[in-house]
Amino acid sequence: MSANIASRLETRTPFLKELIADINSGQIKVPQFQRQFVWKEEQALKLLDSITNNYPIGSLLLWKTKNSLAVERNIGEFKLPETDDMSPTDYVLDGQQRLTVIYSALGALTDDEGFDAVYDLIDQEFKEAPEIFDQTKFPLRIIYNTTKLLNFRSGLVSYPNADELQDRLDGLIDVITNYRVPVVTLKELTIEEVCPIFERINSSGTKLSTYDLMVAATWTESFDLNEEADKIAISLEPKGFDDIDGNTVLKCLSAIKFTGIKKDQVLNLRNLKKDEMDDIVEIAKKALLKTIDLLKTEFKIYSWDFLPYEAIAIVLCYIFSKRKTLNLEDVRRVRKWFWQSTFSERYRGASESFVSQDLKAIDAFIINKENPKKPFGQLPNIETFKKLSFRSNNSRSRGLIILLALKSPRNLTNGALIDPEKALSHYNSKQFHHIYPKAYLKRISSPEEHNSLANFCMLAASENNLISDNSPHEYLPKLINKLNNEAPSVFASNFLPNPNNVDYSTLNYKDFLHKRAELLLNDLIKLANGDHI
Repeated sequence: MSANIASRLETRTPFLKELIADINSGQIKVPQFQRQFVWKEEQALKLLDSITNNYPIGSLLLWKTKNSLAVERNIGEFKLPETDDMSPTDYVLDGQQRLTVIYSALGALTDDEGFDAVYDLIDQEFKEAPEIFDQTKFPLRIIYNTTKLLNFRSGLVSYPNADELQDRLDGLIDVITNYRVPVVTLKELTIEEVCPIFERINSSGTKLSTYDLMVAATWTESFDLNEEADKIAISLEPKGFDDIDGNTVLKCLSAIKFTGIKKDQVLNLRNLKKDEMDDIVEIAKKALLKTIDLLKTEFKIYSWDFLPYEAIAIVLCYIFSKRKTLNLEDVRRVRKWFWQSTFSERYRGASESFVSQDLKAIDAFIINKENPKKPFGQLPNIETFKKLSFRSNNSRSRGLIILLALKSPRNLTNGALIDPEKALSHYNSKQFHHIYPKAYLKRISSPEEHNSLANFCMLAASENNLISDNSPHEYLPKLINKLNNEAPSVFASNFLPNPNNVDYSTLNYKDFLHKRAELLLNDLIKLANGDHI
């Protein structure tokens, strides 16, 4: 962090009552990008318990700025007051969930909706507020109301152990009213300065992003990024791709305008006039529709879930922003780049700078028909391929799924065609099966990779149980006999060695992996060279 930014950081440790007062006055607000209150009752009660034990509950991060951000009207169930936009406001960047619990339990009015807790003076623990009033359960929402607090305390005198209960109440009040929370405030930083700090916040388990901040920041009075992103998503809905991520939309807009998606380029979108942004959004909408059509027809991809990398969508959107249609040679080059990139894991952990450089390289390769100085990645060799493990969130695993779909696979059990669109609309592990079952390989103590890419085939979920964990030396010969003359073509559609040339009743797993990896790689090499299979 630069010395200039560090000098504009303010740290303080206010009492809980001060934080509640700032919320009530509208000084502290929750930006629109923050997720809704999602904590469960158990989590909220544990937070209160931490406070009474004087355990640290983590710091809050606020951004004090005169920039007007789109804000949530509520914090939890409670409506926030209207305030003028003249004075600086403290926006919550991190700590919304904790702050909501504190406000709901200690600052809300007695009859307000939302999380309400009591402290059981007998059991000495926090509980959700009961519907019927109980004199030994202290309602936390009256802790800062002196009159109600004193009345409650006085009511305890009717109990035989009144002194003990009052002592427990006094101890509770003392701890809560003297508890302080560390607060770090970023004072008058620009959006450009806040973004790198903002993106590293992940204490709640939900990664926040540049898009979230860009949505909240006032763009213009007549341009709402979230609204425009929603329009793009709605336009993709008929094709089943409406769950496009906001960050992807933002990067597509930047790629179209600046041929790059680096942070400064994305942020520079804010400097464009509304008419120019409207034009870019319209171009992106049309380009993404064409991108989806290509993904479906050329790669049998029917959901963002099966796209190996986000960068692929951005690059294709950029290409279609420059070309209304792609000719056969264009598609051939796209095919070559796609498969080389996917199986070389080109975009794994790739920075925005790397993807931005690739946009220019792919522009030259596809749009201008220039030959690249080097390929877009190297395919794994057969020994490496056999060791690759199948995982649904891995680019090579997704690449394998796409490769299987391109072969128009048929069920091994009955020869019926598998509908790739149904199988690949949403990831479902039941649509894929170990050819040599995992339990079987474990039984025989096979040393080879049980989850090898070369050990998976596509199989309709309804047929999955027919194979189960049976020995392949038993179930595969039975299926071959059942399929009869169709067996060679059904096996070929699944990249399986021809049963006329292989004895599946004795084929060991090691040899099977090698033979199948050869078949898969043969077609993969064709695709990576730009050819069809």
